Amino acid sequence: MKAVILAAGKGSRLRGVAGDKPKCLASVGDLTLIERQILALRRCGIDEVVAVVGFGANLVRQVCGDEIEYVENPIFFRTSSLYSLWLAKDWFGDGFIVLNSDVLFHPQLLADLITARHEDALLISYKDDANQLGDEEMKVIARAGKVVDISKTISPLDADGENVGILKFGQTGAAILARQLGILIAKGAYRAWAPRAFREFAQLRPLNVIGTRGLPWIEIDFPEDYHRAVNQILPEIDCVESIFETEFMAAAAVAADHA
Repeated sequence: MKAVILAAGKGSRLRGVAGDKPKCLASVGDLTLIERQILALRRCGIDEVVAVVGFGANLVRQVCGDEIEYVENPIFFRTSSLYSLWLAKDWFGDGFIVLNSDVLFHPQLLADLITARHEDALLISYKDDANQLGDEEMKVIARAGKVVDISKTISPLDADGENVGILKFGQTGAAILARQLGILIAKGAYRAWAPRAFREFAQLRPLNVIGTRGLPWIEIDFPEDYHRAVNQILPEIDCVESIFETEFMAAAAVAADHA
């Protein structure tokens, strides 16, 4: 399986948090957002990674090096994520993971998605008292574990949760998605978000939802998101990761005692 990271955007709404760099190069701890995503992919056994770059493409290349591949969106300034994803269609192959580069997440979320029995699936953060939705979030309506609708314009009252921005598609699903992307581009949907294609995909083939199980994650769009990522979400990720490692070591010790 391959991975496509959508990293062409400037992130102008961050208002200088990342300096004059692409949003994916915002530092969270000692690594940038995109470096953390690549590391999480490697940990899950995904070595073939392509980043769709645009604004600050050379800076992304300098940071990520030649261990990943690159597809350039030369008109990033007048297109959005749907167009960037369409540019990477030759990488869909036998199945792939797609990630928005502005998402900081616990690596177990990626592992849960990859190991889920469904070929085509989307990570969803279900709405609850602690996770209320507004106009900005890419909201999801799900029925019987499958996406019915996905859009920012869905009423928060009707939504079941928020799209995390990480999906997987199997071989058949990848081909269907590529075809739908082509149809949308032919209709001139250059400035549409990628979830528009995911919504149309879900009308043709089941797109299953995988819950986040309360594991920490955040999409970074605004300065307040960035500060929360650094001061709250990253420490939560590190804490949960430490608990996972402790539980793994304890289980390994028990297994060794019974060997």
